[in-house]
Amino acid sequence: MKFSRRTQGAGGMADRFGSENGRLLGKVIGIVLIAYLLICVLVGWYWSREPDLEDLTVLPVGNAERLTTGSHTARTLQAVATTLLDKPGGFISNDITPPGIWLDNMPSWEFGVLVQVRDMTRSMRRDMARSQSQSTEDPDLAKAEPRFHFDHNSWAMPASESEYRDGIKALHGYITRLESGNASFYARADNLAGWIDDVSTRLGSLSQRLSASVARTPLNDGGRERAQTPWLQIDNVFYEARGSAWALVHLLRAVEKDYAEVLNNKNALVSLRQIIRELEATQQPMWSPVILNGGGFGILANHSLVMANYLSRANAGLIDLRRLLQQG
Repeated sequence: MKFSRRTQGAGGMADRFGSENGRLLGKVIGIVLIAYLLICVLVGWYWSREPDLEDLTVLPVGNAERLTTGSHTARTLQAVATTLLDKPGGFISNDITPPGIWLDNMPSWEFGVLVQVRDMTRSMRRDMARSQSQSTEDPDLAKAEPRFHFDHNSWAMPASESEYRDGIKALHGYITRLESGNASFYARADNLAGWIDDVSTRLGSLSQRLSASVARTPLNDGGRERAQTPWLQIDNVFYEARGSAWALVHLLRAVEKDYAEVLNNKNALVSLRQIIRELEATQQPMWSPVILNGGGFGILANHSLVMANYLSRANAGLIDLRRLLQQG
């Protein structure tokens, strides 16, 4: 009997010891999870910070004497693409682990920038680096364009970043040859008008998608209202537009320098600067933690409609600018 009691006592102590260890292990796991989630939240907040308009290093110090026509555009394009990959958190559109996989605003911003990089690279390959339609395309730009058109969601074999870095390397090769006199850049009015037409189409589409955040949407070709932007997609469209406008501000500033003579001859310089001002307004700080979708005259703001207003005004300026460039 005494032995049995002792055995039961020892067993009870083991059970209590095991229970205490279990509770302690549970507390440790809980603390670790909370700490992990807190770190992910802080890292996610840091990764979601957009680059400022002035955070772009285009020209290295002491390089001004090497610049030639086209240097500003090509170097700005290279800097925009590099910023896309080297900003805080790097390129996160293809992330499959936390916190990148939880973020959606920054991947939308990245896609907006990427679209403008693709359009400018295509325009340079197709028009700006060729004297006429029958001339040979630049070999480095021919390598760069398909690299930037690679799927932005690929995380392996190959990863999106590796393809885009190859595109940047090819673009750097073109810049090196351009500034040494072994490549060409033709700053003609028709070349600029072609790219302006692409930009105008992009801004028109973004403006329509932003406007579709409210119930009253424009009619389609069949006379029916277009589908309203889903509620969960409103912030994605907003940040895609914001990223696209960020890239365009830099590219238009570069175009102002490389096409200065053409713009002056066409009396289009003021129009270009007004477009840049409208797009700069899209980069004002966001004080709201979420993208609000209030009615047009409701209590809450509608950030999508405000963004659509700036893009529509910029697009109207682009249409006028293209008309000026096409005039004899």
